[in-house]
Amino acid sequence: MIRLLLFLLALLSVRAAASQDDPMGTATWPARQAELFGDAPVVFDPRVRVMAPPVAEDPLQVPAAVDIDASLAPRRVVVFADYNPIVKVLAFEPHGTRPYLAFRLKMQQSGPLRAAVLDATGVWRVGHTWISTTGGGCTLPALARGDAEWERRLNEVWARRWRDGPHAGRVRFRILHPMDTGLAPGIPAFFLQSLTLTAPSNRPLMRLDVYEPVSENPVFTVDLPPGTSPASLRLTGRDNNGNLVEADIP
Repeated sequence: MIRLLLFLLALLSVRAAASQDDPMGTATWPARQAELFGDAPVVFDPRVRVMAPPVAEDPLQVPAAVDIDASLAPRRVVVFADYNPIVKVLAFEPHGTRPYLAFRLKMQQSGPLRAAVLDATGVWRVGHTWISTTGGGCTLPALARGDAEWERRLNEVWARRWRDGPHAGRVRFRILHPMDTGLAPGIPAFFLQSLTLTAPSNRPLMRLDVYEPVSENPVFTVDLPPGTSPASLRLTGRDNNGNLVEADIP
């Protein structure tokens, strides 16, 4: 009986936390919470850090990073922008990497950028930041459309690795892709959908689900824990038209 009472009290405390007000005071938060998490418990947690410039001069290329305290043991991370017409930006699962990801996104207007972390107990833990921008990033055509060679070079990968200094094990890769949202007049949605970074043994290090608001020619930065950086890595993936991404990162 005592164990049952303690369980019920813990459940009530989580449910109470899940109904807490949005610290950013946005009117859209209840709808976003229901849309993305349903009835799952959601709490705001300072251990989920979302970093971005407070003012973004280019709404097509807004740099951002998500850094999560390893104590949360994240199973899945979802990044979303409340006021974008396409809310989800990306999601990732850190298997053999630190729970950290840097990237660039498109912002349609000023608003919050959030990251929600699903922990081992089934609770979504949310961090956020506010980005001010001139807007329009999701409804403008990709600049790559003006390059006559972009189709031939589609899904080319450039990559860099660091082996020394404070970021030993850091990997940054860039993929040539227009990342069309489908919201620019006359241009259908055309975007990367999935990416997987693997070790030579085919062990996945990080899986990414990519959505339309990720910036054109996306750049991603991931960190491998010290002492676990393999001699070579492989990046694979595909876009929504079935075009493949395949690259070795020596």
